[in-house]
Amino acid sequence: MEKSSYSLREVKKARTKIALYEAGLSLMKERKFSEIMVDEICRKAEVSKVTFFKCFPQKEALLVYFMRVWLTNRILEIDEAGKRGFNGIRHLLNSVAEWNEIVPGVMPSLIAFLAEKDMHPLMPELSEAEVHLLFSGNEEQGSETPVLPFLFHRCMKEAEQDGTLDPSLAVDDAVKLLSTVFYGAFLTARLYASRDIQGFYELHLSRLEKD
Repeated sequence: MEKSSYSLREVKKARTKIALYEAGLSLMKERKFSEIMVDEICRKAEVSKVTFFKCFPQKEALLVYFMRVWLTNRILEIDEAGKRGFNGIRHLLNSVAEWNEIVPGVMPSLIAFLAEKDMHPLMPELSEAEVHLLFSGNEEQGSETPVLPFLFHRCMKEAEQDGTLDPSLAVDDAVKLLSTVFYGAFLTARLYASRDIQGFYELHLSRLEKD
């Protein structure tokens, strides 16, 4: 993807969206997304409220944008490191735990949003300029819209091929269990007032692997 393939106007809009994304992340280091006002995000990003809603149709769209960028980065890391099966899943889940230490407001906010909507969010498509700024050097992969269940299915199919998936489990069932693990183990750790989120993830993953 060449720089000349998009206009200065597109670059400016992409930089504004990314500034809002970074401002929201910064504010969630201290609070949940539901507690943060659009005005606060705009002040931190130094853009107007009108501009915010030109970039994101509603406040919650920024939360989905967080997940889009985060998940794409994790897939890039998994692919670059050549991680397969449960190694790929562990990389993803360990990243959740690490990210929660840095920006603790994101995951609880995302879970609350999903519970309210009763569906997994549709990831936004990014402009070429956004992809270039966010995933420089990996534009081709960065432009692909990530789907978490697809990543789960890929990893569980690899685990089946590698003989590491519990043989009593079908791949599709393992994918459903991973969705439960991804969100549920995180919540369980919080209910137990534990900071060992990785430990809770590992407890569940060990039940999916072949002994």
